[in-house]
Amino acid sequence: MTMTDVQSQLDRALELGDEGLFAEMADLLERALEEAPDDAYLLGWLGVAARELEQSGVAYDLFKRCLAQNPQDPHLLALAGAGLAAFDDADAEPALRAAAVMAPDVAFTRLQYGAYLAREGLFEEALENLRAAVALAEDDPTVHGELGIALALKGDHAGAAAAMEEALELAPDDSWTRVLLGLVLLEEGRTEEAAETLVRASLERMEDAEAQVLAALAAAAVGWEESAEEAAARAAYAPEGADAALLADMDERIASAGAARDFLLATMAPSVLHERLTQPL
Repeated sequence: MTMTDVQSQLDRALELGDEGLFAEMADLLERALEEAPDDAYLLGWLGVAARELEQSGVAYDLFKRCLAQNPQDPHLLALAGAGLAAFDDADAEPALRAAAVMAPDVAFTRLQYGAYLAREGLFEEALENLRAAVALAEDDPTVHGELGIALALKGDHAGAAAAMEEALELAPDDSWTRVLLGLVLLEEGRTEEAAETLVRASLERMEDAEAQVLAALAAAAVGWEESAEEAAARAAYAPEGADAALLADMDERIASAGAARDFLLATMAPSVLHERLTQPL
């Protein structure tokens, strides 16, 4: 297969990915790899397709094979490095660092490296890269959201809330960030704003039982009994179910504003916030 043929196949695969047709994207790239098994671009983007199809082991292997080809394209390095970061692979850091050094004026490379550093607790360098990404792509909600995550991990909840609010201004349908914002607002002591945010997020994330439990507890904590009961009912039937013990804790506490507030602030919210903040980009 010539380079022109590879590029043609890759372009078509990326179009399929943009349309959310990841199975078709994977099929096309797999057929292309039969003709060019060592092509780093095909390997990297097939890794992306496998990840979207929740084939994590396949994705990991493809990202490793991609980097083994020693690619020099910073975007591809960042792509594969971020893929390996999800598996805590030691090869992620040098790939992401090289991408950021090779292309310091590309938002994607600075974003991926900054997000990685933040989850590793290297906040000074993480924020430097993420703020650079914001300056390079100020209309991209992802860079604002990731800056908010880094600030929240650092403990700057006021700064995190501001960055997440900016991300939501740019992408109002980003329900994941809305949950994070609600949790950060709780850390700020802005309980009523947090409750409003978490209730809205729960309506946007009907499949997310944990979001329903958070909304039920937050609503109960500020005395919104009807909203608390509605969120509690949704939690019991959400496809991404919460465990039985958590549902029992919720049911026990939402009848009392004080009990709901204490459990939410002292136990559930900090745990969920940390878990969600540390999930790879």
